Amino acid sequence: MSQSRLLSERRFAPFFLAQFTGAFNDNALKQAIIILFTLTMSHEEAEQVSQLATALFIAPYFFFSATAGQLAEKMEKGRLIQLTKLFEIAIIAVATIGFFLHSLPFLLTALTMLGLQATLFGPVKYAILPQVLRPDELVGGNGLVEMGTYVAILVGEIAGAQLVAIEDRGPFLVSGLMLFVAIAGYFSARAIPPVPSRVPDLEVSWNIFAETWRAMRFAGEVRSVWLAILGISWFWLFGALLMIQLPIFVTTVIGGATSVFTLCLVIFSLGVGVGSLLCERLSRGQIELGLVPFGAIGLTLFGIDLYLSTATHVPRGVDLGWAAVISDGAHWRMLLDFGLIGVFGGFYSVPLFALMQSRSDPAKRSRIIAANNVLNSLFIVGAAALSYVGRSLLDLTIPEVFLAAALLNALVATYIFTLLPEFLLRFLTWLAMSVMYRLTITGVEKVPEDGPGLVVANHVSFVDGFLVGAAVRRPIRFVMYYKIYQLPFLNWLFRWGRAIPIAGRKEDEALMERAFVEVKKALAEGELVGIFPEGMITYSGEMNEFKPGVERILEETPVPVIPMALRGLWGSWFSRSDGVAMVKLPKRFWSKVDIAVGAPVPATEATSERLHADVKALRGDRR
Repeated sequence: MSQSRLLSERRFAPFFLAQFTGAFNDNALKQAIIILFTLTMSHEEAEQVSQLATALFIAPYFFFSATAGQLAEKMEKGRLIQLTKLFEIAIIAVATIGFFLHSLPFLLTALTMLGLQATLFGPVKYAILPQVLRPDELVGGNGLVEMGTYVAILVGEIAGAQLVAIEDRGPFLVSGLMLFVAIAGYFSARAIPPVPSRVPDLEVSWNIFAETWRAMRFAGEVRSVWLAILGISWFWLFGALLMIQLPIFVTTVIGGATSVFTLCLVIFSLGVGVGSLLCERLSRGQIELGLVPFGAIGLTLFGIDLYLSTATHVPRGVDLGWAAVISDGAHWRMLLDFGLIGVFGGFYSVPLFALMQSRSDPAKRSRIIAANNVLNSLFIVGAAALSYVGRSLLDLTIPEVFLAAALLNALVATYIFTLLPEFLLRFLTWLAMSVMYRLTITGVEKVPEDGPGLVVANHVSFVDGFLVGAAVRRPIRFVMYYKIYQLPFLNWLFRWGRAIPIAGRKEDEALMERAFVEVKKALAEGELVGIFPEGMITYSGEMNEFKPGVERILEETPVPVIPMALRGLWGSWFSRSDGVAMVKLPKRFWSKVDIAVGAPVPATEATSERLHADVKALRGDRR
């Protein structure tokens, strides 16, 4: 299903509007305060107000995220969202009084309260999605939320800045707009269907330090979730590092006016929105972790190119408007870099959000998201610190700061992907399969979301394991022939994927027994194990008999068996349709391949004959 259809469904659309209106008001108020008071201040005072406003808005995330996570866990989520939207209306009313009195302390207090409201909304914003969306909709839903958030930030900042600058009436116009948006957000929240609490009897602790530490421990219980949170936080740091430099970059490097800053912000935000929406299409509705390294590579490459395109740039004027910048071809490469950094940022962040949601314990999910919000805030503060170090202590130019951010991104991404090779493996698999085949998957929702399972499939080509691995969201540990496992240049890949080498009894009985022990251990730990029971790639295109190894595995560890059928690979370069595979030039490119997944078969019924029949039925006549 196309993700755009979610915007017409009640289970998603009211929530989407509620979060959109909140993000709009957060940024409209912050920008209006900055613009209103900086018009009458010196540059140094204006910069201090901007920094103070940002710090006050972020501060509640440090102190109240853990409490917000507990409330999101305990309360019915639709009701909690309604209460936060009522709080937002009250805050905007306070801000209106501040505008009327032209009181900076009053307005900064309102902004701090709005930061608190955003803190309360944060955990429920992402925890609600896995409860209202199907697994195959989670990436699309997150893509829409990320797109909506960045568009709301963009429109809010522009509206706040433009309206408040209107002489005499500006503060009242922006107040009226924000109040209207807040009321619209409340009525949207009222339309959200009830979303029951996962832990209704949870006792809320008001010890913010103990609960923050507990939330961090929850986040660290699942390694992939913790690394996803670190990856998301790094993206916030990377983006913040760029955005901190942007105003001065526009004036000193480009020679542009305020409208050029808005132009760069528009291009970056729309880029993130486009990348977020494309995730659903590129991942075929699955949580495709392969997009994360793809996004990281793009962030680094276009961050470096942003440096290359601006390092020696000489401004062609002073206070150039956005139209003048667009009409000058010398700026196109720089603008394209901003847009593509946004696009690849979407590729990078959306799968990480979906991974964090899908692999979190449902009873702890809101608190884990609260921990994510705390770390995001810390990393944003870290961006300010790095900016200070780079500009003041190391005396870097702004393009050099962009270069440093891009190179740091490469180092951080490499470190994270080394800790969890699943990211890199999924990327290589996704890239190879996307280039070579048009892969269609049916029935993948039948693969259990957690718990042990044995995946069995027909064996048509040398890339069957990559295709099955690409089809399933969860990591699969494949049992593979030891001579393939030991191939130079590929052995590191198989070791990273934790493949299990096996030999025939006559070749190496000890290795065979070790393989069965490792399979038993993997299943006992709740993993998926993949095998090709034919024991060899077909020479005719037809299925060979299934070996009895399946039955031995199930005798020792009874687990569900998930049958899969590969269709359309016979005749490909990796098959034996012409005798020896991969020796002649390929006859076809980007061909259509199908994978059909059958219902899990209980261990008590999973004989070799039954599984062979199930896989053959799934395959049908298409080889």
